[in-house]
Amino acid sequence: MRAVTTRVSEASVAIEGKETGRIGRGYLVLLGIGPGDTEKEAIHLAEKICHLRVFGDENGKMNLNLSQVGGALLVVSQFTLYADLKSRRPGFSRAAKPEAAIPLYEKFMEECRQRGFHVEHGEFGADMKVASINDGPVTLIFDTDEV
Repeated sequence: MRAVTTRVSEASVAIEGKETGRIGRGYLVLLGIGPGDTEKEAIHLAEKICHLRVFGDENGKMNLNLSQVGGALLVVSQFTLYADLKSRRPGFSRAAKPEAAIPLYEKFMEECRQRGFHVEHGEFGADMKVASINDGPVTLIFDTDEV
């Protein structure tokens, strides 16, 4: 699994002009799922992201986690994180097929909810408009093959 995680002061997602998710302070998570990913990766990634300490403490140090600042998550499926970029036109054969990816996308969000966080989301496979106000900016890339 891969996740581009951005600390935001707010973020939203809309489908066909209708807003389907909005958060205030928290993380915008663009989530990509690879063909070899399992529930194990979804659980591990949720644990890493939910306990990430990138919010400023009273001294301005990145020392606080999502729970400590009352943050939420906006999770958007992003199969393009597994794009093959060798040619000018990206290929997407490295991304998991929807029948495997959708349950893992749902599992990741459920794991975040079980840790006590409010989770908003887009719609898997939909054409979405994502807006965010990056805070910092702080953007981190997670790959479960490496973390």
